[in-house]
Amino acid sequence: MHRRQKPSTPEHKRDPAARGGALSMSHNDTRSFFNFSQLVLSAGHLKPPPVLKHSKVTYFEVEILDMQSKKQICIVDKVPPSSTLLDVKHKFHKACPQWYPSRVGLQLERNGPYLKDSINIQSLAVSSIITLYFTDLGQQVGWTTFFLTEYTGPLLIYLLFYIRLSTIYDQVESTKNFRHPVVHLACFCHCLHYTRHLLETLFVHKFSGGHTPLKNMIKGCAFYWGFTSWIAYYINHPRYTPPSFGHRQVSFAALAFLMCEAGNHFINVALAHQNHSGSKACFPSPTYNPFTWLFLLVSCPNYTYEVGSWISFTVMTQTLPVGIFAFLMVIQMSLWAQKKHKLYLKRFYPEVRRKAAMIPVIF
Repeated sequence: MHRRQKPSTPEHKRDPAARGGALSMSHNDTRSFFNFSQLVLSAGHLKPPPVLKHSKVTYFEVEILDMQSKKQICIVDKVPPSSTLLDVKHKFHKACPQWYPSRVGLQLERNGPYLKDSINIQSLAVSSIITLYFTDLGQQVGWTTFFLTEYTGPLLIYLLFYIRLSTIYDQVESTKNFRHPVVHLACFCHCLHYTRHLLETLFVHKFSGGHTPLKNMIKGCAFYWGFTSWIAYYINHPRYTPPSFGHRQVSFAALAFLMCEAGNHFINVALAHQNHSGSKACFPSPTYNPFTWLFLLVSCPNYTYEVGSWISFTVMTQTLPVGIFAFLMVIQMSLWAQKKHKLYLKRFYPEVRRKAAMIPVIF
């Protein structure tokens, strides 16, 4: 016997349902795509996310060695390329507090010159490690303090001799002897000279913040203070004899002294004005002021006027100590003038090449 089986669901009855589900899914996908397209159109153009740029900065390591023993003192790390040598000195001071930046001398070579504070550290780099040699320059003082101390001493010392203290001169002899007018004139000229120096140090000269060893200030003070004491003792002595040619010699010498003092001041003002303006492309040229016309003949007229002041003071007082001091000043000023003249020849060759250093020369 054959059983009668239930007929299974026909194939053609299942297909429409499957086909209907497929159609509904296709409809949903279409709607989703349409919504996504509207969203993209309303948002604008698609832009890729910005790429983060990582800047790579090369840092330097500065190895500081002792110049004598070549032993390593410290390593200053993470020094930016834009740093100066002064920045390295400050970091070195943090690592070694006993050495202030002003007393730190750094050299690229053991026997080389000391590097300037303004030099860029990148200009010294051959690799990422820079080796510098350290020298302790000793206790330092600022240039303003240096000149104020050096010039204040002669001003006060001369006045102590001028009032003829009883501890210096015999009081009875001082009251008896009459003072020649040149003694009072010499005191005025001497005080005027150093007062001008003090005022120019405070208001005219502009120092770049440099320093000098304390021992240099001690030597300078010993020189100026010692000679001032010697000069003032002879001029203000009760037995001082006036110049040989009398009033005429004193008058001409005093007039020359005042002219040299005025010329020195105007030259210093002209040089300071050149530094303030920042224009260093040409050498200072003479102006309508006649005292600046010396620029036509010499490159260091301030030294010429300084020497002229002391020669005039020697003629006016006619004393041996002043003559010796003037002679030493001529030597010192000529050395400074030659040194500056060489620097001027490198920087201002066309303007300076036909000029002398300090003493005018007829070409």
